[in-house]
Amino acid sequence: MRNSPHRARSSRTRTGVRTQTRAAALCAALLLAGSAAPAIAAAPGGAAATITETKVGRGTLVSADFLYSLEKPEDVTAWLTSAKFDTGTVRYGVDAYRLVYRTVDPYGRPTTASGLLVLPRGGEGRLRPVSFTHGTGVHKDDSPSKQTGGFLPAPPVTYASAGYAGIAPDYLGMGVGPGPHPWMDVPSETTASLDMLRAARAFTPRTGRTLDREVAVTGFSQGASAALGLARALQSGEDRWFRLGALAPVSGAYDFGGAELPALLAGELEPKSSVLYAAYTLVAFNRLHHLYDSPAEVFQAPYADTIEALFDGAHTGRQLMEGTPDTLDKLLTAHGRDLLAHPTGPMAAALRTTDDVCDWAPRVPTRLYMASGDEQATVTNTAHCRTAFARHGVAAPVVDLGAVDYNGSRHLGSNVRATAAIVRWLDELR
Repeated sequence: MRNSPHRARSSRTRTGVRTQTRAAALCAALLLAGSAAPAIAAAPGGAAATITETKVGRGTLVSADFLYSLEKPEDVTAWLTSAKFDTGTVRYGVDAYRLVYRTVDPYGRPTTASGLLVLPRGGEGRLRPVSFTHGTGVHKDDSPSKQTGGFLPAPPVTYASAGYAGIAPDYLGMGVGPGPHPWMDVPSETTASLDMLRAARAFTPRTGRTLDREVAVTGFSQGASAALGLARALQSGEDRWFRLGALAPVSGAYDFGGAELPALLAGELEPKSSVLYAAYTLVAFNRLHHLYDSPAEVFQAPYADTIEALFDGAHTGRQLMEGTPDTLDKLLTAHGRDLLAHPTGPMAAALRTTDDVCDWAPRVPTRLYMASGDEQATVTNTAHCRTAFARHGVAAPVVDLGAVDYNGSRHLGSNVRATAAIVRWLDELR
C-alpha cells in the first residue's frame, strides 16, 4: 500500500500498485494493511506465549497468543508514524495478544471468534477498557489480530499506548474464526464484541493487570454500528461485570436503509465503493435472510456467476476490485436495484435491525465523530443518529473532523484523526 513504508516489496507492475492504492482509498474493506514488523519480545509479565482453555460458555477463553511488543514509547511512536496515525497521546510501550474465545453465531449456535488485545507496558494495574470495532473487511486477514502494523491495529495500539486496554474484536468469520462473515449484522457484532470483552477480562490478570468495569466504546464505519450495539447491550446490563462508561462512534452508516443506501443509489457517494457496498449488502444479507434464490436475480452477467465467491473470506480486496464493475448500472439488475431502493419482506426486516442502533438513550458521555465530505458513509447518517438520540432526550455533540484524507479517502481519514481525539476526550473524562 502506498505510504506504508514497512510493506514488503513485490514484483507488481506500476498498474498493479495503482490498483492496490485505489483499493485502499476507496473502501475500508479493501485495506491491504501494512505489516510493519515490530520486534517480537518474550511474552511479558510471565504470560505464556500460548494459553489454551477447554471450558465452555460465551466469552470463555479458548487460546491466547502473544503477538508482538513495542517495548518503549518511541517504538510505538515510530510504529504509529508508519501507519500515519497521530502519536501525540503515546505514553507507554505496548504488548499485543490474539485471543480466541467462545461466542455464538447469528442463530445462537456455539462458535468461536478472535480479536486483538493490546495492553500498556506500564501505568496503572487496573486498566480502563476501550472497545474498538473496526471497519469493513472482506478477507479474513482484514482483521486487527491478523495484522502486525498499519491501519487496522493502529486504534487499539493507540489506546493501549495512552494507558488503556485496547480491545478489538475481529468479528464472526474474520481473523481465525470459522465460516463466512455476517456483514452489518448488528446482533452478532454485538455478541462477538461483548464476548471479546469477557475473554479479555479472563486473560488480563495473567499479565498482572485487571480490567475496570466501565468500558469506553468506539468503532469506525461498520464498527460504528457495532459499537452502538455493544454500548446498548452494556447499558441494559447484559453483562454482570462490565458497564458502559463512554460512547464515541466514528463515521457510521447508522441509518443504513434510510440514508446510506439512498445516497449510494443516487450516485452521491464514490462510485466504486458504492458498487462494493451494494454487492456486499445483497450477498451478506442473503446468507441470513434469503433475499433471492439465484444471484442472477439481482446481479447482471457475468458478475452473477462470480460475485458470491468474492465474499467468501478468502479473496482479497484487490481481487474484489478487479472482479466487480465500476458502476451500479453494470452490477445490478432492475430487481437488485429495486430491492435496495424499496426494500420489503426479509430485506426490510433486516434493515430495521441495522437502522435502530441510535434508537435509545445513552446515559453516559457520548460524541459522534464524522468528516464532512465523506465519500463512503454519507454524513446524513450522523445527522439521523443525532436526531434519534435527541428524540430520547440525549444531546450528543457531533465532532466534524474536517479535511482528514488518508490515502485519498476522507472516510478512512476520519478514523485516523478520530482515534487520538477520542483518547484526549477520554482523558478529560477521567
